[in-house]
Formats: sequence, C-alpha cells, structure tokens
Amino acid sequence: MPVRAHGVGVRCGRVSAYGGRLGPMLDIQFIREHADVVKESQRKRGESVELVDEVLRSDETRRSALKEFEAARSQQKEIGKKVAAAPAEEKAALIAQTKELSQKVAEYKATADAAAEEYTTAMWKLSNVVEPEAPEGGEDDYVVVKKVGQIRDFAAEGFEPKDHLTLGTGVAGIDMRRGVKVGGSRFYFLRGAVARMQIAMLTMAVDQAEKHGFILAITPTLVRPEVMAGTGFLNSHADEIYRLREPDDQYLVGTSEVALAGMHENEILDLSDGPLRYCGWSSCYRREAGAAGKDTSGIIRVHQFDKVEMFVYTKQEDSYKEHQHLLAMEEEMLAKVEVPYRVIDTAAGDLGSSAARKFDTEAWIPTQGRYRELTSTSNCTEYQARRLNIRERTEDGSTRAVSTLNGTLATTRWLVAILENHQQKDGSIEIPKAMRPYMGGKEVIEPTKWEA
Repeated sequence: MPVRAHGVGVRCGRVSAYGGRLGPMLDIQFIREHADVVKESQRKRGESVELVDEVLRSDETRRSALKEFEAARSQQKEIGKKVAAAPAEEKAALIAQTKELSQKVAEYKATADAAAEEYTTAMWKLSNVVEPEAPEGGEDDYVVVKKVGQIRDFAAEGFEPKDHLTLGTGVAGIDMRRGVKVGGSRFYFLRGAVARMQIAMLTMAVDQAEKHGFILAITPTLVRPEVMAGTGFLNSHADEIYRLREPDDQYLVGTSEVALAGMHENEILDLSDGPLRYCGWSSCYRREAGAAGKDTSGIIRVHQFDKVEMFVYTKQEDSYKEHQHLLAMEEEMLAKVEVPYRVIDTAAGDLGSSAARKFDTEAWIPTQGRYRELTSTSNCTEYQARRLNIRERTEDGSTRAVSTLNGTLATTRWLVAILENHQQKDGSIEIPKAMRPYMGGKEVIEPTKWEA
C-alpha cells in the first residue's frame, strides 16, 4: 500500500538542468544519452572520467549477453513444446537437441549473470551527477554565499574570550577527563546546565520542524549494510563509520539521514499532496578516522553526539526549491541561537558521493578566529532513492524514483558556537533568548566550583 505524504507541499516548477532524470545508481538511459554530462560531473568531482566509459561498455556487454540468453531460452521452450507433440520416431532427436540446448542456455545464463554483476559493480562506483551551479574544485574551493550577524569585538569589551572547553569546564558543564576515562579519546560528559542546553536546543529544533510540517521520528542507530550502502556512505566515507562485525554485521549511523532514507526502502510513496518530510532525532557515531591531531580539545570532533536531522522525499522537479527551504530552516535556527554565521556553496570535489549540491552553514568561533561548520544541507536528487528502490506513483499510473534531501537542524557541535559567542567577562554564559523557555526561564549559566 502506498505511503501517503505528509506536510506542506512546496512547488517550484523547476525541472533539473539535466532534464529531471538524474539520480544509481544513476539512470542508465540518461548515461547513454548524456555521457558527456556525466563525464563532466566526474571531472568536477576529481573522480574517474573513464568510469563512465566502463559503465557504458559493461552495459552493452550485459544487454548483448541477456539478448543471447533470452533467445536461447525461447528456442528451448519452443523445442520443449515440439517434444510433447512429436511422433515417437522424432522424439529421441528432439530430446537430444533439447539437452544440447539446455547446456547452451546454462552457459548463456552464466555469461549474462557475470555481465550483469560487472555492470552493477561499475554503476555503484559512480557518484551522483553534480548540479551545474556547484563550484568546481576541492575542500577549499567553496563559494561564500552570504554572511549574517555581527562578530563581537571582545577587545573593545575589555577581555580575552575563552574557548568553549574552558567555559564549559568553568560552569561544570563539560567533563572531558572523565569522558576519556569511561569511553576513551574524543568522548565526554555533558552535565548540568550545558546538558540541559543541548536538550533545549534539540527540542527547539524539533518544535520548529513540526511547525513547518515535519514528522518527528526517533530513529534506529544501528542499520543493515544494505541501507548504509544505499545512502552512499560506504564509498569515500566508509572509514568514518563504526561497524559491528559477526555475528551482527550492522553499522552505527553518523546521522539519522541513513535510517530515514532506509525507512521507505522498496516502497512506492504518494507525494500527490506534497513532500514527505521527517525530522529525525538520534545519537550519532563517527570514528573520526584521519582526524589525529585535529580539534583534539573539546567537543568539535567527537565520536558520539546528538543531532536533529531533516530528511525529505519529494518529486524530482521540486527538489531544487525544497533544498532552498531546508537551507532557510537552518538559518532560522541559527538566528534563534544568535551566532554570526556564513553560508557556503560546497565545491564539487567536497560533496560526497550522494549529493548533487550542498550548502554548509558555518558559525564564527571567536577563539579560533574563523568560521566552523555547524550544519549542511544536501540535495541528493534520485541517487539514494534509486539505490534503495524508493519510487512515487505518477498521474499516469507508472512509477519513477523520488528525490531525497537532508539537512542538519541542530547538533552537539552547536554548543561550541553558543558558549563562545555568548560568554561574559566573568566566565558565565548568557542563554540565547529563544532558548530560555526551554531552560525553565533561566537567562545565564553561572560559573560553578567543582572537581574538574
């Protein structure tokens, strides 16, 4: 039975610049007709252009092998019918011919299966086709879309700002030493008012999401390998993911995006009333592989954190406008916590395999003198939906892949920006006005003496 879409419909009437057929897996028909576009996308990403030709070659081999198998199988069926009606003197010859043909059919089938496997392997290596507006280049080649908010002049206020760990320790809110004692490096305890601040922030995010028509979902944090692979996280980001080996063979999620994408695997959705929007709340886990020596102090790079994540299923032609909507949602949250931030358009080489376009919002961190990522929102077009076989029923009764999008609405790392940007000279933390109702009306977190 089709799943009915919920939430407020967002219509834009904008067909993808590539004809609304993006999406592997990608659409093989699109690759056949627009190999130059897919090659250009691979080039912009800094990935193998030759892989496109490999896909096309394996596709041709697969189709040819399948055609031979089907022809031989059809001939085998025809001879089978003749055997039953043949005179006795002809049956022996027909049976011998059937046995000979059966062997050929088995060989053709083995060839077709091998060709199909080679084709599928090549297809799953391809990343999503980049939207043409995405900047070219790698991690440092982003484009700044805008800056919002006033950066505080602490010198003019007469004091040197403290970093978030010093502040969090000073208000008895962040305990790294005992976190490491219990869980190892990059683990921590949040305590007291800082722990309450995280819950307040996440709850405020949920309230905002529900007001915009999102359905709250508390999601599984362990998923099957097929779901993790379907979302595209087992490519370049595989070393970031915790995996439980035998006998479980499951993955710990680094975002509820994975579970929310897998929730409608192999389903047909009804999007006639607009996009299906979810707001996922979960604990998340990341190995931080390759982060040795980076952000070792505090809670910027940690192995476990909590997050509220938006996830949307929508019609292909609506994905562009829905992406802008998710970005506006993130900016609305950032305005509530009153921190200066900027929005960047992420370059193609830093998108990850699933995203066709991604915007990051980065908050100003005073003690680092730079912006750091707090949220990101990605338009994954049909890439994840094709891999997970998630479709919608169209007006003519046929089905087609949906588009999926995701965006972070709040996460533990936000505490870094809130603490540093709202600190006072005496080490206290002024609570952003929008968060105060979620903290029992409390306005300030005061320094506290404790055994750190």
